[in-house]
Amino acid sequence: MRKWTISEKGRAISWDFSDCHHEDIEMAGLKAALLVGYGKLESGILNLDVHPVFPTLRLRPNDTHASYQTDIVYGSESIPALTVDGETVLESPVKITIDGTVKIDTVCGKVNATHHLFPSNFGRAVYDILTVTNISDSDVILDTDKKGVILHDEVQGPMGVILCEVSSSLTDATTLPAGESFCYANTFTGRYANEERDAKDAKVELEGRMRRIAELREPLELDTGCDVLDTEYAFAKLRAGESVFDTKCGLIHSPGGCSYYAAIWCNDEVEYAGPWYSLTGDKILLDAGLNAYRLLMPFMGPGYSPIPVSVIAEGVDIWDAAGDRGDAAMYLYGASYFALTCGDRKTAEFLLPAIRWCAEYCRRKTNDKGVIESDKDELEGRFPAGDANLSTASLALQGYRWAAKLEDELGDKTLAEDYRRRADSLVEAIERHFGANIHGFETYRYFEGCEVLRSWICLPLCVGIDTRAEETVKALLSDYMLTPDGLRTSEERDTIWDRSTLYCLRGIFATGLVEEATAQLLKYSETRLLGDRVPYPVEAYPEGGKRHLSGESALYCKIFTDGILKLDPESMSSFSLEPTLPTGLDHFYLRRIRAFGHEFDVLLDGDGYRVEEYGKVIGKAPYGEKLTVQF
Repeated sequence: MRKWTISEKGRAISWDFSDCHHEDIEMAGLKAALLVGYGKLESGILNLDVHPVFPTLRLRPNDTHASYQTDIVYGSESIPALTVDGETVLESPVKITIDGTVKIDTVCGKVNATHHLFPSNFGRAVYDILTVTNISDSDVILDTDKKGVILHDEVQGPMGVILCEVSSSLTDATTLPAGESFCYANTFTGRYANEERDAKDAKVELEGRMRRIAELREPLELDTGCDVLDTEYAFAKLRAGESVFDTKCGLIHSPGGCSYYAAIWCNDEVEYAGPWYSLTGDKILLDAGLNAYRLLMPFMGPGYSPIPVSVIAEGVDIWDAAGDRGDAAMYLYGASYFALTCGDRKTAEFLLPAIRWCAEYCRRKTNDKGVIESDKDELEGRFPAGDANLSTASLALQGYRWAAKLEDELGDKTLAEDYRRRADSLVEAIERHFGANIHGFETYRYFEGCEVLRSWICLPLCVGIDTRAEETVKALLSDYMLTPDGLRTSEERDTIWDRSTLYCLRGIFATGLVEEATAQLLKYSETRLLGDRVPYPVEAYPEGGKRHLSGESALYCKIFTDGILKLDPESMSSFSLEPTLPTGLDHFYLRRIRAFGHEFDVLLDGDGYRVEEYGKVIGKAPYGEKLTVQF
């Protein structure tokens, strides 16, 4: 059910606080993340809190979840309260707008106010710029009930005492004439005790935030004529790109969600975000993508022990309690795509030894059934995965294919042919070992002995295996699996993980079942953009409470490039396409793809599609025909 409205296509959504719902949204800059909690109480009063996270301020023990963070609630002792003519105002919310920042309009007696909340793009600070308008017939006096810098929290971490401080730029009583407005800012900062507060001019910081939002929106701009698709995609691009943090080990993408910062995982960063970043041409994102691959290289030893699940705490430790989740297959898949697509020979040569190591690891883990063993999968034991699962096999299959293309260009052509043989063998082994009839559907079992439907049976569709595509789609969209909020992870439980739903949508498009894919994509996009939990793809429910983890937004974006367009790297300077125009759309334009060392557009309309570079057609074909573009 629609709760929000699109107030500016591709840029903003709004809600009028029509009920007493409370929600939150995460935003991020290079040194700070900000969770804004917002809502309306039964009394009609605004319920507002800020939850800053400072990933480079570390707590003890310095583990995965050790980023310093705190709750600061409006109305508490930590925040200077606005007074009008000496009385503390009580705000009633009227409207909220989300556009990469959070704007909340309120009414409060003689004045109206607008909060404008956002994180700093570069510093350990988050801001709330308040614009107060006098709606009375006479002058009013604005002031705050507290002056100076307020110490909200003090805690000792492994690298020093951490201070969280709050201040207001409304330092003196101010007369506000009738009909006029006045701006000031509340600033929330984090620091070590021997550092200076990282507080800057809030308006300058807002300009920096908006510039970064514009930079993230510019590449891979989507125009379908469908406001919901275009806007949800634009928001997903923002969330996928903003959650990059400047750590002692360089720029790294992290999922967020008040849990996962200054760390990388083989799925979220290596498999999800890195491949998306390689299409953007954005230097910050490319550096973050490459750093994720780099941080795992020291663990690729001659003994072929499993690489860790995660490198944590700004790169100074690891988390590997889940064992081998098929992480080498994830790395093979993500790094091979990244190396081909970013179009930079030096980067590809740097990654090639790690790609070869992961390919050899997967070979060594191949069992007598021809599939690749792993202790678990990316869900880390939350659901059974057997000793060899469909996810690891599918990722390794596609990783071998891309690694072969990379070897053709940079390395050993004999090894390239070996990779292709391994991929072909995996196609046969997947059919032989995982092919199964479940509830009458000729589809896949997730692991040997699994007799229930699982959402990850969508993965063969994403890697070009279509022998069971139609029946697998029927199974995934059946009552066993499909809920109004996405796919069940397993038919036996109502747990959802958006990542498998997003892979499923990609796979259905890639197999050419466009009508089914379009219908589900529209339902999903409208729910995430305009429903209760907005405006991004989410992680899991009930676990995680639908956190806005960043990697899921990258997977949403890949529906459009990998699913609808079937964009596939062929070399470091070429790619292929075999797109399908989504049902009901008269066009699909994806502009400013920055990959393979070039910037180009892919335009679908009429009876066919074309690729343009700065307005010049460099390739075109009718639907149903594969096109290869060589720069």
